Amino acid sequence: MSATPALWTARVILASALGIGIAVVAVNRQREAAPAVAATRPPPVAVPAAPVRPRPAPTPSPTPETYEIKRILDTGGPIKYGAWFWDDMDVPAGRVIVTVDLEANVLSVFRAGYEVGTAAVIYGADSKPTPTGVYPVIGKDADHVSNLYDAPMPYMLRLTNDGISIHGSKVAFDAATHGCIGIPTPFARKLFALVRLGDQVIVTRGEKLDLGQSVNAAKPT
Repeated sequence: MSATPALWTARVILASALGIGIAVVAVNRQREAAPAVAATRPPPVAVPAAPVRPRPAPTPSPTPETYEIKRILDTGGPIKYGAWFWDDMDVPAGRVIVTVDLEANVLSVFRAGYEVGTAAVIYGADSKPTPTGVYPVIGKDADHVSNLYDAPMPYMLRLTNDGISIHGSKVAFDAATHGCIGIPTPFARKLFALVRLGDQVIVTRGEKLDLGQSVNAAKPT
């Protein structure tokens, strides 16, 4: 792997059938002629027809949520391999989203739109590339060991059923993975504590977003 770390701003990758054709059929019943009645009998009282109630308008589909980037941590420049930053002081509770830019070799984690952590990463070698896309976290294991490579994967966050995950690793310029995203283990511990099952991880290659814009790929699952 020979990617060069780059300064990161932000990254991401994106008439009812019951209401039609109802007919009211009037049924005419033949009645026998009624016998004559006395003139003093009061006339029949007309019964008002039942009021026709309008059908409620269909509820429109909700507009997909967007996720606005409200803060980017100041790292003082490009993040060196093995370095990481974390600052969640005074950040409100809110939805968590993780972004990974394979071109910049950087992972960032946001809570309520505020970047609370970022770190340099390693990723899959050319023979086993890390896939891009939007993934929910489908598993967590703080003490995971790979059953394929017999290698420790501490603080593992599983993204796919075939083993792609984020986990603690030695992060160096000349290191690579078998497709996973490796981050410094102390940073992985903090990320593991924050992320919940179902939280989104958005993996891109070089896509950037300015402060104040929305992460349109970040739709609730």
